[in-house]
Amino acid sequence: MLGMIKNSLLSTVEAWPYQVLRKGEKEQLSYEERECQGGRFAVVEVVGKPFDEASKEGVLKLLKYVGGTNDKGIGMGMTAPVSITAFPAEDGSLQQKVKVSLRIPSQFQANPPCPSDESIKIEERQGMTIYSTQFGGYAKEMDYVNYAAKLKSALGSEAAYHKDFYFCNGYDPPMKPYGRRNEVWFVKE
Repeated sequence: MLGMIKNSLLSTVEAWPYQVLRKGEKEQLSYEERECQGGRFAVVEVVGKPFDEASKEGVLKLLKYVGGTNDKGIGMGMTAPVSITAFPAEDGSLQQKVKVSLRIPSQFQANPPCPSDESIKIEERQGMTIYSTQFGGYAKEMDYVNYAAKLKSALGSEAAYHKDFYFCNGYDPPMKPYGRRNEVWFVKE
């Protein structure tokens, strides 16, 4: 636990590498098209709970893992964003299933420590192109749902992206009260 707290308060945060391909603005919403690097990710799936509760549970497990609750007992440092895969229902609300993921820091990409918590899996992911929009504050389910609807409207019918899931991303520790960064990502098909 001490490693988790030290990791989130004192370590530098490594950003998930990406390149902006294009910027746009429509209906008073700014968005970007980005190419995001692939790599290894620590992932935990939480089902049967509301989005906000499930997200918090998954994030805490991943923070413990990168904070030292792993087979090597070492804190790895933090990466951003914490990415939550959300699965929208027909009405736009979110199903009670999330996948919370964190990109393994660069120095551990080749050989990440094994999680002590068996619910955490290490996944290899390919790079992807995404459409992204950003907003501030302490993001909750309704914020992500609202910004997903805005991004969908801004992109219109000409953009091809996966409709069965999207990413809800948070970049900041909970103790940061101002200038918070959250994003919704749609994965381009």
